[in-house]
Amino acid sequence: MKLKGYSRIAILVVLILSLYGYTGAQAQGGLTYDTGIQVQNLSSGDAAITLYYYNSDGTTQATVPDTIPANSSKTYFPLTGVPDGWKGSMVITSNQPLFALDNLVANSMSFGAATTSFSAGATTFSLPLVMCNNAGFNTFFNIQNTGTGPASVTVSYIPGSYGLSGQSDTATIAAGAAKTFDQEEGSAAGTKTCTQLKDATGKFIGSVQITSDQPVVASLMQLNHTNWPILMGYNGFADGSTTVNAPLIMSLNNGFYTGMQIQNVGSVATHVDINYATNTVGAFNPTDEACDLAAGQSCTLIQNTGQWVSRYIGAATITNTAGQKLVVIVNQVSNGGPGFGPFGTAYEGFNPAVATDKVSAPLIMANNSSYYTGIQVQNVGVGTCANVVIDYGPNVAVGGTFNPVSESFSLTAGASKTIIQNGSPAANGGVNDWVGVGKYIGSAEISGSGCSLVSIINEVSFSTGDKFFTYDGLNY
Repeated sequence: MKLKGYSRIAILVVLILSLYGYTGAQAQGGLTYDTGIQVQNLSSGDAAITLYYYNSDGTTQATVPDTIPANSSKTYFPLTGVPDGWKGSMVITSNQPLFALDNLVANSMSFGAATTSFSAGATTFSLPLVMCNNAGFNTFFNIQNTGTGPASVTVSYIPGSYGLSGQSDTATIAAGAAKTFDQEEGSAAGTKTCTQLKDATGKFIGSVQITSDQPVVASLMQLNHTNWPILMGYNGFADGSTTVNAPLIMSLNNGFYTGMQIQNVGSVATHVDINYATNTVGAFNPTDEACDLAAGQSCTLIQNTGQWVSRYIGAATITNTAGQKLVVIVNQVSNGGPGFGPFGTAYEGFNPAVATDKVSAPLIMANNSSYYTGIQVQNVGVGTCANVVIDYGPNVAVGGTFNPVSESFSLTAGASKTIIQNGSPAANGGVNDWVGVGKYIGSAEISGSGCSLVSIINEVSFSTGDKFFTYDGLNY
C-alpha cells in the first residue's frame, strides 16, 4: 500500500491496524465505542512512526507522526488527531519492527474486546464464528482493503449448526478503508442480517469465507448487548493449518470456561480430533473430543457441559485426518458475580509451524486502575522446553518505580503455564510479588532457546461490566 511516498523504502514496516477505530462513535448495538491502541517497538533503535487514519471512503482523516523509544511501547487513548464521533481504519508505518494492539471499549468501558495488528493482507480470509439471534449474541465484522486500488469483495455465509445456505454479500471498498458487515436483525449497515441468514430456529451459527481481488484483512466482534452484556473480538485468518494449538482451555475455573469454534477451510470434508493437555490444577483430565466437518463448515465445542464437571486449566491441540487446513478461535467467558462481570473475550488458535522461540507481548499490567494481565504460554514443540523465560520491559506508568524480575520455568511438549501479574507468588504462578508495589504498565518478551512457543495475554479488571480482553502474543 502506498502511503505518502514511503512505500518504496525497503526498511519500512507497515501495520494494518484498528479495524475498529472509534472516538465516541455510536454504532453496532446502539453502543458508543472508543479505541485505545498500544504500539510496541521491537527493536533496539528508536522507531519513527506515522499513524494514518482512513475514513470509510478511503480519504485520509489524519496523519500523525510520533517516536517510540527502543524496546518500549506507547499508548494512544483517546486516539490522537481525530475528532469525537470518528469511525474508520488505520495504518501505521515505521522504520523499525512494530507490534500493535487495539482495545475496543463501549459505553464507558462497560464492554471491552481486543484484536492485534496485521502486517499484510490476503485475497482470501476466513471467519470461523459468525452468528445472529444466538441467545442474545450477534456478530459484526470489518473488512479493510490493504491494496492499492478499490477491492471487489464477496462474503459467503456458511451455516454450521443453524442458518440458511447460499447467502452472500458483495461490496466495493476503497484502498485503506474498511466496511462493516453487521448480522444483527434491523442493522443499518446495509449488509445481510438475520432476516436473510436465519433458518426455522430463528438464528444463524456458522462461518464466513471472504474473497477479494485486492488484499484485505478482517476482524470480528461478538456482541450481546441485552441479556448477557459482553463483547468478544478476534482476527480473521488468511490461511489455516493442518494442526492448530489453543494455549488456554478452561472449565469451572472460578466461574470461567471456554468454547472452541473450529472451521475446516480446506476443500474436502475431514474428521477433526481435539486432544487436551494434562490438567495443570487438578486430577481431572478430559476425554479427547472430535467433530466431522464439510469443506468450509465449522463446529462448536463448549467446555461447560457433558464431561466438564471438574476444574480444568490446560491447552488443546487440534488435528485432522484428511490433511485439510483448519482455523480455530476460543471464547473465554464467565457469568461474573456480585460487583463484577459478566466477562467475555476471544483469541485465535495458532499454527505451530509459525511458532518461534521468542514471543512479544506489547501490554502487560499490574495494579493499573484495577487492571492486571495474565500470560499463558504453550510449548507446541515435540520435546520439553527446559528454560522458558519471561523478561518484563521497563515500567512506563507515570510515577511507576516497580520493575519486575524475570520469570523462568520448563514446559513439556503440548503443555502450557499461566503467569498472573497480580497477588503473591503463592497464587500467581510466578516469582514476582505484585502486592503493594504500585502501578506497572509495560511489555514482555517470552523466550526459550530452541523452543517452539505461543502465547496469549488476558487483561482483566474485576469490576462492573465486561472488562476482559485477550490478544495473541507476536511470534518473531
